[in-house]
Amino acid sequence: MSLFKEKKKGLFSGLFAGFSRVDEDFLEELEERLILADAGVEVAETAVEALRREKGLKGEAVQDKLVDILTEEMEKAGTPELHLDTKPAVIIMVGVNGVGKTTTIGKLSKIFTGQGKKVLLCAADTFRAAAGEQLDIWAQRTGADIVRHGEGGDPGAVVFDACNAAKARGSDIVIVDTAGRLHNKQNLMNELTKLTKIVGRELPVADCEILLVLDATTGQNGLIQAEQFAGAAGVTGIVLTKLDGTAKGGVVFSIAQRLGVPVKLVGVGEGADDLRVFDAREFAEDMVR
Repeated sequence: MSLFKEKKKGLFSGLFAGFSRVDEDFLEELEERLILADAGVEVAETAVEALRREKGLKGEAVQDKLVDILTEEMEKAGTPELHLDTKPAVIIMVGVNGVGKTTTIGKLSKIFTGQGKKVLLCAADTFRAAAGEQLDIWAQRTGADIVRHGEGGDPGAVVFDACNAAKARGSDIVIVDTAGRLHNKQNLMNELTKLTKIVGRELPVADCEILLVLDATTGQNGLIQAEQFAGAAGVTGIVLTKLDGTAKGGVVFSIAQRLGVPVKLVGVGEGADDLRVFDAREFAEDMVR
């Protein structure tokens, strides 16, 4: 089974063909390919050292062991389940512009409304022109409610109204869209901290997932983004988008190792049904084989 609709040839295709044993030449090549796949130096070294300690592995057994090693590295960060058991529960989507935040919100809305849940979208990105209109289109497509103010309004006021609307309307899930850019980085991080505090104050017993959306094609820059957002917003999980357009995506290993934040969802296409629950072993299999 694969996370992807079609099996892609990755950076590891051909590495295992024709080799007879695990030697230093093989390990050196493996380390280089892991780094090229954006897994990061630390993860590459961890995998190589683990294989070096194995004796007598040949052929497919080496691939099996590498899949095990990479799976364990990702699973250290936690499980992919979304914890949304309260009514309402809240998802706050964070991330820079252009990574697919709004599209991911639309996909999530479609999933939840398809489960019979009452969804409320909150257009708290009042900084980017047309952000509210885009979210409004997704609300109409998926049958969700929406709370939005005018462009340039106070994002905190939108979140406040959405929290109270959710209580009044009996919403099951509130999904908050946030700005990916303000006048400077510190303002953006301060704004996100403020929004999470408002949700905590207005819905104190609600389960709240704070999901950071990352573009798989950005590689190690994704790790830098993850570190910044994790500090400001208390990120509980990662959504990795655009995996259909890259053979990379190995940055998830670095994020798991460095930050201890699990990947929970992956976007593997543009369609509304192309958002999938992340499976660490399937991801490692797709990467290695």
